[in-house]
Amino acid sequence: MHKLRFFSGIALLALSATACGLAAASPERGVVVPAEPTMIDFVDPAAVAGLSTRTLTDGHYAGSRYVHISYPEFRNAPALNRALRAEAERKWRDFGGRTKGRAAYQRPELNVDWQLAAASAQAIAVRLRTGEFQGAGWAYSTHTYWFDRRSGKVAESAGLLDGEHALRQLSQLVREQLKGRGSQVEREEVTAAGDRFDSMAFNRGGDLVVEFDDCQIGPCSLGRLAVAIPMERVRPLLSEFGRRAQDSVREAARSAQDKVRDSVREAAAKRAPSESPEAVSNQAGTVDCAKAKCVALTFDDGPGPYTAKLLDILRKDQARVTFFVVGSNAAAQPDLVKRMSAEGHLVGNHTWDHKDLSKQATSRITDSLARTEDAVTTAIGQRPTLARSPYGTASQAVRDVAAELGLALVDWDVDVKDLFADKAGDIADLAVRKAHPGAIILMHDIHRETVDAVPDILKRLRGKGYSFVTVPELYGSAGMQAGHLYRSGSELPGKRPLT
Repeated sequence: MHKLRFFSGIALLALSATACGLAAASPERGVVVPAEPTMIDFVDPAAVAGLSTRTLTDGHYAGSRYVHISYPEFRNAPALNRALRAEAERKWRDFGGRTKGRAAYQRPELNVDWQLAAASAQAIAVRLRTGEFQGAGWAYSTHTYWFDRRSGKVAESAGLLDGEHALRQLSQLVREQLKGRGSQVEREEVTAAGDRFDSMAFNRGGDLVVEFDDCQIGPCSLGRLAVAIPMERVRPLLSEFGRRAQDSVREAARSAQDKVRDSVREAAAKRAPSESPEAVSNQAGTVDCAKAKCVALTFDDGPGPYTAKLLDILRKDQARVTFFVVGSNAAAQPDLVKRMSAEGHLVGNHTWDHKDLSKQATSRITDSLARTEDAVTTAIGQRPTLARSPYGTASQAVRDVAAELGLALVDWDVDVKDLFADKAGDIADLAVRKAHPGAIILMHDIHRETVDAVPDILKRLRGKGYSFVTVPELYGSAGMQAGHLYRSGSELPGKRPLT
């Protein structure tokens, strides 16, 4: 197994945690929830002071599994940070153990993303959503951790309740709520024992939303099952911390609801992706790659904690690159995305949550790319026309969707293998050794050593006569066509696409 590497990320806007914005949303776009009360208003992470993200990743190299785990980290919440890190490591280890020996055959995939079910002066709630693919389709589970800001302690979701007796009473209430869900739901499986109550949060009205994993209390085909226990019935069962958490969620919802509604309308009006101009570098055309030795540096998975430093380096050395941003990161840190564009770089689409698109239904592929298009367009006022598939997988379905969305697909022909490199010098040596005219070089701005290597790469390649351009500039007047896959600006005569 590759060693674990952590990347801190998303340094978010310093706003008061007592005035967090709320983003009304179902657990995932396109998922049909059983009833409106089971929807949770997730907190906008960009409104939480001192929040960053961490990422574990694997799968870029032959024989490895596909793994992308993202989770938040908070200033002044060390116990919560330790708990989340331990859970991420556990998921990585368990997945590796269960899939040992299967990586070479239709690579199994682990993907973990997160939302904030609460973020106030009283409590933080982190909802980890885990997806696994092992050949028969995706299966999802959720786990919500609660943090009591007053005591500085972490609690599992069951910690919202006042002991075992309250948990048994909640089990009975949940079984009652499930009576109308059909015979396929195994209500007798809902007990106070085990992990049945490891993902609970409050909706805007204070009802307790209890979520179950796929296949946990019924056939896997049922997907997500959740119930909402009315506030007045659950209130007597809550612990002192649970009541404070419930009150804080209701208060935040009341104070933010109107503001959120207005901001959503405003964002939608600004977004208008179909009316936005196509994204281009504002310095495109200053280098003629038909005459000059050109190379395109590309950076995936950001914006992250080192992206600002990278932009400083690129501005100082007057080099431009192409960023393929993960949509959830771009939405949380739009100012960095805007800076990328303003300083002459090109912003491309790297999907919303970094899942292997070749395992996704067409509707999911469309959603992941379109959500990222919206996030980037909102940030820079231009619509990206380039996309890169996570792990470099691009099935025919992916190409078809890309064509419909007006996206050219970009692969690479030089991989500096930076995700698991310990030394900036090794990354620079590999980049310089493998560079050639027309090369598209894969790098990651979530990796500190990669960013540290960039000044040396720029200096040494410039000394060899190279100019640094965005990907479309490699193809000059031939342009890039939506739905086609491009791997190198020099691979084929006439700079034609691979497919």
